[in-house]
Order: sequence, then structure tokens, then C-alpha cells
Amino acid sequence: MTGSLRVLLYHRTDDVAAIEQGYHVVSRRLAEVPGMVGNELLGSVHRPGEFVVVSSWRSLADFTEWERGPDHRRQTSPLRPFRDTTMSRPFGVYHVMGTY
Repeated sequence: MTGSLRVLLYHRTDDVAAIEQGYHVVSRRLAEVPGMVGNELLGSVHRPGEFVVVSSWRSLADFTEWERGPDHRRQTSPLRPFRDTTMSRPFGVYHVMGTY
């Protein structure tokens, strides 16, 4: 295990422009968060309207500190309307077990 972390947030919308705009707003807000390495917005090839935001973190501790902090909800609010509420849990947190 490398110690780094990936967080996946699942979204659903037919309004591609709106989710792209929200993603860019959130990304600018998170650019200086300690421990965050970067993020990506992925759109499904097979299921139009389904999206995943994958963020990369240096460690679980860095992610947890930010998630529990006072700015977390404000910083991510532009993407909250697009969460995939059909899922029992619209996110996943994964340790990186290997990488090349």
C-alpha cells in the first residue's frame, strides 16, 4: 500500500454544462487544500448522464482532516445537487494498493 488515497463521488444529471461548471468551481476552491494531489471529472461512455469525480489525496489523514473541517461543505456545494441519489452511498474511499 502506498499510503495515498482516492475518493470517488458518483453523480447523475442530463445537464452536462452545469456539472462541468460546478466541477470547475469546486476544483478551484480545492486547489490549495493541503494533502490534495488533484482530481478528475469522468463521464460515462456507456451511460450518458453518469459522472464520477475522482480526487487523489496524499493520505487518509489529509482527507479526513479536510472532510471534518469547517470548509468542506462550502467548498463542495456546487456539486452536491448532482449526487447520484439512486445509490445507497454515492461515494467511495479507497487506499491505493499499487500503482505503476
